[in-house]
Amino acid sequence: MTPLPEAQPLLGPWGTGAAIVVLLLVSALLAASEAALTAASRGRLHGLADRGEPGAAGALALTEDRERLAGAVLLGTSAANIVAASLAAALSLRLFGGGGVALAALAMTALVLVFAQVMPRTWAITRPEATALRVARPIGLMVALLAPVAGAARGLVRLVLRLFGVETDPRAHVLSAQPEIAGAIALHHSEGAVEKESRDRLLGALDLGERQVEEVMMHRRDIEMIDAEAAPDEILAQAVNSPHTRIPIFRGEPENIVGVIHAKDLSRAVHRFVQARPGAGALEGFDIMDVAMEPYFVPESTPLDEQMREFLRRRTHFALVVDEYGALQGLITLEDIIEEIVGDIADEHDVETPAGIEPQPDGSVDVEGGVTIRDLNRACDWSLPDEEANTIAGLVIHEAQAIPSEGQVFSFHGFRFEVLARDGNRLARLRVRRLV
Repeated sequence: MTPLPEAQPLLGPWGTGAAIVVLLLVSALLAASEAALTAASRGRLHGLADRGEPGAAGALALTEDRERLAGAVLLGTSAANIVAASLAAALSLRLFGGGGVALAALAMTALVLVFAQVMPRTWAITRPEATALRVARPIGLMVALLAPVAGAARGLVRLVLRLFGVETDPRAHVLSAQPEIAGAIALHHSEGAVEKESRDRLLGALDLGERQVEEVMMHRRDIEMIDAEAAPDEILAQAVNSPHTRIPIFRGEPENIVGVIHAKDLSRAVHRFVQARPGAGALEGFDIMDVAMEPYFVPESTPLDEQMREFLRRRTHFALVVDEYGALQGLITLEDIIEEIVGDIADEHDVETPAGIEPQPDGSVDVEGGVTIRDLNRACDWSLPDEEANTIAGLVIHEAQAIPSEGQVFSFHGFRFEVLARDGNRLARLRVRRLV
């Protein structure tokens, strides 16, 4: 029999080598593009797009569907690497015989790992936004061309996962905006790029929608009120000596709030009343309800961001908080909400009161029972949970499932709690220490 003619390669040795180099460059470009588009900040890309930077809009569009981008890049990278490895094996077999295949496998593994994967990714991550802008147009074209194949692959993957009981939602985001921003702030703080005070302010602003009025209100036990039936001179003296600008007015019993008086409105009304009736006993007949404002009540479950918007819309800074049965629970001001962001705000008329948090030499902290868990976490950089209780005393009572006695000690959430003082059914003072 006449032997078949030996097949001639389409490319010579130099042509095959050049094709391998081109394929490795394509693989490196795709790896760098994926790393840059994944690491690039969407916020920065959005800002660049608003300023009209070339390629910014395309890069932003590519990052909107990361699954589509990853599928197309993975398909292109795999094809380039596989074809390059096949050409390298064929070239080595031709030049060195059977032993050249193993040599080609080792050489291609090193080349792909170092020059087509690690090095381009490392370079792209050092300047992700700039790289993303440069590769947006060619990668966008490639993603559009490979979209049918990549889409079919994604459909097959979802089908296989569904067979194993795993449901996927292509429209779902791994993280919503708020947790993503909060995580970025916490990460930058841990790396030293964001100071603790700045971190607390930023996280405080983000948390307004997650926190309710009852968590920051002044409890009804601490509210200063004016008795509408008191003598006019007593009312005036109480308002003048009070550190508060707005004071609720009750009639009969403290639960029956009938109005709110503003110190400036009271001063003006008293001045007009006295001028109209000069002489001794000028305040006789003065009725505080003539200048009182109608009380503004809000539910205790109102989110803080919604309440702040309502304060701004109504142009008022003061609201009384009630529960679902209409019973008075406390009061909240616009300043209380702002303090959740910027921390305590004090002026020359505020009464000097202790913060209620006293660090001890042994690393423990003495805390007033009414101190909120949020304030203690901010002051000590702790992470005690505040889902079930707002105050430290409330947390201990919740975990103990009882009202502890003075001297009792509890350990939970990685902290040790000792009851130092109890006032009736209220835990007045505790000592908290982190367990090592």
